[in-house]
Amino acid sequence: MHPLQPHPSVPPAAVTAITARIVGRDAQWLRLRWRIEGAQGLVVPAFSGKGRADELWRTTCFEAFLKPSGGEAYTEFNLSPSERWNAYDFDGYRLGMRERAMPREPECALRHGSTFAIFDAAIPAAGLPEGGGTLGLSAVIEEAGGTVSYWALAHPEDKPDFHAPACFAATLPAAPAA
Repeated sequence: MHPLQPHPSVPPAAVTAITARIVGRDAQWLRLRWRIEGAQGLVVPAFSGKGRADELWRTTCFEAFLKPSGGEAYTEFNLSPSERWNAYDFDGYRLGMRERAMPREPECALRHGSTFAIFDAAIPAAGLPEGGGTLGLSAVIEEAGGTVSYWALAHPEDKPDFHAPACFAATLPAAPAA
């Protein structure tokens, strides 16, 4: 379980905590879960059909960054409660951005309780970088009234930047042999 921290320059309104964790990893899927506490006013983008979309970070969105061991390249996954998603490869810090080919779409689902929400995502293992490495887990949270907060494992800069190397603060183990 990884507690995420809100960036101090843009605090949340009612959200009090977000945790993220790896639920499981096998030869088929990487399963991730985010739990949002104080989610009564969470803005949830409406279902807009599955498929790729850009700029999902403009409203509530969940992100995973995977950096294989021994290099600067990394992959970003953007996952929306609208069931839209995207995946990008980078050659280094914000360099060489391009869409990552995926064998199939990630699966996403949001469940909303009275004071909390849970977002589950399953990313196809065949679409992940090979091996283990470091992992960044983050969330953009929009609340009623227009408050937008940015949550990550760490915030090294004056402004939110999920691509910053310090945000890759968790370990992603290699998938077990099939």
